[in-house]
Amino acid sequence: MTRLRLINSFNFRHLRGDLLGGVTAAIVALPLALAFGVSASPQAGAIAGLYGAIFIGLFAALFGGTPSQISGPTGPMTVVMATVFTTMSAKNPDNGLEMAFTIIMLGGLFQILFGIMRLGKYITFIPYTVISGFMSGVGFIILFLQIGPLLGHPSSAKVVDSLSNLSKFLNNPNPVATGLGLLTLLIVFLSPPKLNRIVPSPLIALVVGTVISVTIFPDSDIARIGTIPRGLPELHLPVFSLTQIQDMIVYGLMLATLGAIDSLLTSLVADNITRTQHDSDKELIGQGIGNLLAGLFGGLPGAGATMRTVVNVRAGGKTALSGVIHAVVLLVIVLGAGGLTENIPNAVLAGILIKVGIDIIDWGFLKRAHQISLRATGLMYLVLLLTVFVDLIIAVVVGVFLANLFTLKRLSDLQAEQVKAITTPNGQLHLNPQEKSILQQAEGRILLFHLGGPMSFGAAKTISRRLSIVENYDVLILDLSEVPHVGVTASLTIENMVKEACEKRRAVFLVGASGEVKDRLRRLKLLDRLLPKNQLQSRQEALEAALLVVKERQGLSGLKGGK
Repeated sequence: MTRLRLINSFNFRHLRGDLLGGVTAAIVALPLALAFGVSASPQAGAIAGLYGAIFIGLFAALFGGTPSQISGPTGPMTVVMATVFTTMSAKNPDNGLEMAFTIIMLGGLFQILFGIMRLGKYITFIPYTVISGFMSGVGFIILFLQIGPLLGHPSSAKVVDSLSNLSKFLNNPNPVATGLGLLTLLIVFLSPPKLNRIVPSPLIALVVGTVISVTIFPDSDIARIGTIPRGLPELHLPVFSLTQIQDMIVYGLMLATLGAIDSLLTSLVADNITRTQHDSDKELIGQGIGNLLAGLFGGLPGAGATMRTVVNVRAGGKTALSGVIHAVVLLVIVLGAGGLTENIPNAVLAGILIKVGIDIIDWGFLKRAHQISLRATGLMYLVLLLTVFVDLIIAVVVGVFLANLFTLKRLSDLQAEQVKAITTPNGQLHLNPQEKSILQQAEGRILLFHLGGPMSFGAAKTISRRLSIVENYDVLILDLSEVPHVGVTASLTIENMVKEACEKRRAVFLVGASGEVKDRLRRLKLLDRLLPKNQLQSRQEALEAALLVVKERQGLSGLKGGK
């Protein structure tokens, strides 16, 4: 087991590329961080988004396992955090904001724990249908919640509220805010790719929209970001409530898991572009440290950000130094240029976020999911609807539960196909000529019970059902030569099968049990029930021995009949 190096080492061989990549990523991150901050909580404000981008971006780069990755607030994390801010503030008016930041710290601690426990390789085992439905749901949440601000109205806390007020928003738009919002959408969607590579379209929209609002509409009553605190952030020490501790832990786990999935998927994207290999566990630790400190200093939670990472790599960023530079540039902006962001209209930020929401929606899979599997399509849409209209945590839990049920059912069906109870050579199992001849001579008195492939609890019912079909036999041959693994439930079913056969005074032969399978049967004391000569490695040898038993019993039966 390899040890994790705590902090990344730096070299300056790629200084020019890292510098350009870090600065470019910071330019992309600035409008997004401001927009995420405003969207997550009016109390925390835009500065929370910037603090999150700074702390997570810096410490995930210093301690993470994906050198070229840029981290900061993301759409999915912001949507969850908006729910956390709303819930905690409603239940705890006096210190709800501090409790929300404590949840961010808990999420960071859980991520560090995930990394220490080396769970990185398991985090992304969540089925794609669930991830797709969840991410698309998050995209629609962002889209629906930003309709009001785009048209000059206050943002809604819930999707249902936003949709119920949709007619009000559409019938009473603020002309200035709506115009700025639509202009923002035109810029972010229609900017030429060549220009976008030089100056990101969100930044263009931010500057153009703000300049127009200040110069042409200085006296308009549109909502703006407002005063942003300057200087270094204040400490937000952890605040707990015994009555809310369960909710805090659940939300902390939700942030940790979602952030881990988001980050590790982005790490895979970075690997594909850079032809490198990230360290999942180290990345989780880095993300956890970043989120822990972000919560401690009043920042939003975050994760590896795909768009910012791709921008960084394409601009030349290769090492963790690019992530550090990205965070330092944002820190300089907070310390020295905070006043420039105060006049940014909320409608402009809403337009930028609508573009983010549309990009998060998995349009490609939504269009063709039905062509792949109707069951997968139904699961994806169920997760999507639960995410948008019920609860993000419930959506993921229900999605993973149902996906596992479907998978278990399919695996059980596949295992059932490998359970064969044979008394005559009927073509179910490939037998050599000698084996076929023995079964024919036995005239149905030998039951060859063949299992193939790994046997889990899903196969136990099939084993019992197949055995109950055949009652009249003298010898049971249990063929496990093609079984690499047998689960506890299947082992107990096999034990019951052998026990029942022995109680009915039927001869039992065990064929091909080895390795893990043999060890498990030994621990169940199953091998003690059988004589060593009845434990064989060859199916043909077992059939030959079984035929002798059948003939012997037929001979004894004939003698008794003669008397």
